[in-house]
Amino acid sequence: MRDWNVVVSLYQDGFRTALRILKEFGPVEPSPYHNVLVMRVENPTALLEAIERKTEENTALYDAISRVAPAMYTVEFHSVEELRERLEPILLDWLPQLAGSSLHVRLHRRGDGHILRTQDTERSLDDLLLGAVVAAGAPCKISFTDPDVVIAIDTVDDRAGVALWTREDLVRHRLLRPD
Repeated sequence: MRDWNVVVSLYQDGFRTALRILKEFGPVEPSPYHNVLVMRVENPTALLEAIERKTEENTALYDAISRVAPAMYTVEFHSVEELRERLEPILLDWLPQLAGSSLHVRLHRRGDGHILRTQDTERSLDDLLLGAVVAAGAPCKISFTDPDVVIAIDTVDDRAGVALWTREDLVRHRLLRPD
Protein backbone atom coordinates (compact mmCIF):
# COMPACT_ATOMS: atom_id res chain seq x y z
CA MET A 1 0.00 0.00 0.00
CA ARG A 2 1.82 3.08 -1.25
CA ASP A 3 -0.62 5.72 0.02
CA TRP A 4 -0.79 4.77 3.71
CA ASN A 5 -1.51 7.36 6.38
CA VAL A 6 -1.32 5.15 9.48
CA VAL A 7 1.50 2.88 10.65
CA VAL A 8 0.73 0.18 13.22
CA SER A 9 3.63 -1.49 15.03
CA LEU A 10 2.97 -4.88 16.57
CA TYR A 11 4.32 -6.98 19.37
CA GLN A 12 6.08 -10.20 18.43
CA ASP A 13 3.05 -12.51 18.45
CA GLY A 14 0.40 -9.94 17.51
CA PHE A 15 0.51 -10.00 13.72
CA ARG A 16 -2.39 -12.32 12.90
CA THR A 17 -4.68 -10.94 15.58
CA ALA A 18 -4.06 -7.32 14.64
CA LEU A 19 -4.35 -7.89 10.90
CA ARG A 20 -7.65 -9.75 11.29
CA ILE A 21 -9.25 -7.19 13.61
CA LEU A 22 -7.90 -4.04 11.95
CA LYS A 23 -9.56 -5.05 8.66
CA GLU A 24 -12.82 -3.91 10.30
CA PHE A 25 -11.56 -0.32 10.15
CA GLY A 26 -10.39 -0.13 6.55
CA PRO A 27 -7.69 -1.28 4.17
CA VAL A 28 -4.71 -2.73 6.03
CA GLU A 29 -1.64 -4.47 4.66
CA PRO A 30 1.64 -5.80 5.94
CA SER A 31 4.54 -3.51 5.18
CA PRO A 32 7.86 -4.96 3.99
CA TYR A 33 9.04 -4.72 7.62
CA HIS A 34 8.59 -7.23 10.41
CA ASN A 35 5.50 -6.59 12.57
CA VAL A 36 4.58 -3.33 10.82
CA LEU A 37 1.20 -2.80 9.18
CA VAL A 38 0.10 0.17 7.09
CA MET A 39 -3.42 1.49 6.63
CA ARG A 40 -5.22 4.10 4.56
CA VAL A 41 -8.25 5.73 6.21
CA GLU A 42 -10.27 8.91 5.80
CA ASN A 43 -9.54 10.20 9.32
CA PRO A 44 -6.38 8.78 10.96
CA THR A 45 -7.12 10.34 14.38
CA ALA A 46 -10.63 8.87 14.41
CA LEU A 47 -9.07 5.49 13.56
CA LEU A 48 -6.77 5.78 16.58
CA GLU A 49 -9.78 6.43 18.80
CA ALA A 50 -11.73 3.54 17.26
CA ILE A 51 -8.81 1.14 17.75
CA GLU A 52 -8.46 2.26 21.37
CA ARG A 53 -12.18 1.61 21.98
CA LYS A 54 -11.82 -1.82 20.34
CA THR A 55 -8.87 -2.69 22.61
CA GLU A 56 -11.11 -2.09 25.62
CA GLU A 57 -13.52 -4.75 24.32
CA ASN A 58 -10.84 -7.07 22.97
CA THR A 59 -7.73 -7.27 25.12
CA ALA A 60 -6.06 -9.55 22.55
CA LEU A 61 -5.89 -6.55 20.22
CA TYR A 62 -4.34 -4.38 22.94
CA ASP A 63 -1.80 -7.14 23.59
CA ALA A 64 -1.02 -7.29 19.84
CA ILE A 65 -0.46 -3.57 19.17
CA SER A 66 2.69 -1.84 20.27
CA ARG A 67 1.93 1.55 18.70
CA VAL A 68 -0.48 3.31 16.36
CA ALA A 69 0.98 6.23 14.38
CA PRO A 70 -1.69 8.27 12.59
CA ALA A 71 -0.25 10.82 10.16
CA MET A 72 -1.67 14.31 9.92
CA TYR A 73 0.36 14.76 6.72
CA THR A 74 2.31 12.42 4.47
CA VAL A 75 5.13 13.18 2.06
CA GLU A 76 7.14 11.22 -0.47
CA PHE A 77 10.92 11.65 -0.47
CA HIS A 78 13.96 10.19 -2.19
CA SER A 79 16.80 11.63 -0.13
CA VAL A 80 17.48 13.00 3.32
CA GLU A 81 17.54 16.51 1.86
CA GLU A 82 14.19 16.02 0.14
CA LEU A 83 12.62 14.73 3.36
CA ARG A 84 13.67 17.87 5.22
CA GLU A 85 12.57 20.08 2.32
CA ARG A 86 9.10 18.46 2.27
CA LEU A 87 8.66 18.47 6.05
CA GLU A 88 9.84 22.04 6.62
CA PRO A 89 6.64 23.84 5.49
CA ILE A 90 4.49 21.45 7.53
CA LEU A 91 6.59 21.95 10.64
CA LEU A 92 6.72 25.72 10.21
CA ASP A 93 2.91 25.85 9.94
CA TRP A 94 2.84 24.50 13.49
CA LEU A 95 4.89 27.42 14.91
CA PRO A 96 1.92 29.04 16.69
CA GLN A 97 1.32 25.78 18.57
CA LEU A 98 5.00 25.55 19.50
CA ALA A 99 5.47 29.06 20.89
CA GLY A 100 6.32 28.91 24.58
CA SER A 101 6.51 25.12 24.60
CA SER A 102 8.99 22.36 25.21
CA LEU A 103 9.21 19.88 22.37
CA HIS A 104 11.16 17.29 20.47
CA VAL A 105 11.00 15.47 17.18
CA ARG A 106 10.93 11.66 17.17
CA LEU A 107 11.68 9.68 14.01
CA HIS A 108 10.71 6.04 13.56
CA ARG A 109 12.34 4.90 10.35
CA ARG A 110 11.75 1.77 8.37
CA GLY A 111 13.89 1.30 5.31
CA ASP A 112 17.43 2.49 4.89
CA GLY A 113 17.73 3.24 1.21
CA HIS A 114 18.33 6.93 2.00
CA ILE A 115 20.89 6.44 4.76
CA LEU A 116 18.52 8.37 6.99
CA ARG A 117 20.23 8.69 10.36
CA THR A 118 17.61 8.91 13.09
CA GLN A 119 19.50 11.05 15.60
CA ASP A 120 20.89 13.42 12.95
CA THR A 121 17.45 13.90 11.39
CA GLU A 122 15.78 14.47 14.75
CA ARG A 123 18.46 16.95 15.81
CA SER A 124 18.25 18.83 12.50
CA LEU A 125 14.47 19.17 12.73
CA ASP A 126 14.64 20.10 16.45
CA ASP A 127 17.12 22.85 15.54
CA LEU A 128 14.91 24.06 12.68
CA LEU A 129 11.88 24.36 14.94
CA LEU A 130 13.74 25.88 17.87
CA GLY A 131 15.35 28.49 15.63
CA ALA A 132 12.07 29.37 13.91
CA VAL A 133 10.10 29.76 17.15
CA VAL A 134 12.82 31.87 18.77
CA ALA A 135 13.16 33.98 15.59
CA ALA A 136 9.40 34.61 15.78
CA GLY A 137 10.00 36.07 19.26
CA ALA A 138 8.64 33.29 21.43
CA PRO A 139 10.41 31.09 23.95
CA CYS A 140 10.88 27.43 23.14
CA LYS A 141 13.12 24.62 24.31
CA ILE A 142 13.97 21.07 23.38
CA SER A 143 12.98 18.60 26.08
CA PHE A 144 12.94 14.82 26.14
CA THR A 145 11.35 14.65 29.59
CA ASP A 146 7.60 15.31 29.59
CA PRO A 147 7.58 17.77 26.67
CA ASP A 148 4.55 19.90 25.84
CA VAL A 149 4.68 18.68 22.22
CA VAL A 150 6.14 15.68 20.39
CA ILE A 151 6.36 15.71 16.62
CA ALA A 152 6.32 12.10 15.46
CA ILE A 153 7.61 11.12 12.03
CA ASP A 154 7.22 7.58 10.74
CA THR A 155 8.84 6.43 7.52
CA VAL A 156 8.20 3.31 5.49
CA ASP A 157 10.74 3.32 2.67
CA ASP A 158 10.28 6.60 0.76
CA ARG A 159 7.06 7.81 2.43
CA ALA A 160 6.86 9.71 5.70
CA GLY A 161 3.91 10.46 7.93
CA VAL A 162 4.13 13.34 10.39
CA ALA A 163 1.93 14.35 13.31
CA LEU A 164 2.01 16.79 16.19
CA TRP A 165 0.91 15.46 19.59
CA THR A 166 0.47 17.51 22.74
CA ARG A 167 1.09 16.22 26.24
CA GLU A 168 -2.69 15.95 26.64
CA ASP A 169 -2.96 13.86 23.45
CA LEU A 170 -0.27 11.51 24.72
CA VAL A 171 -2.09 11.04 28.03
CA ARG A 172 -5.46 10.51 26.32
CA HIS A 173 -4.24 8.11 23.60
CA ARG A 174 -2.43 5.19 25.17
CA LEU A 175 -1.46 3.66 21.81
CA LEU A 176 0.36 6.70 20.38
CA ARG A 177 3.65 6.05 22.19
CA PRO A 178 5.83 8.26 19.97
CA ASP A 179 8.92 7.76 22.12
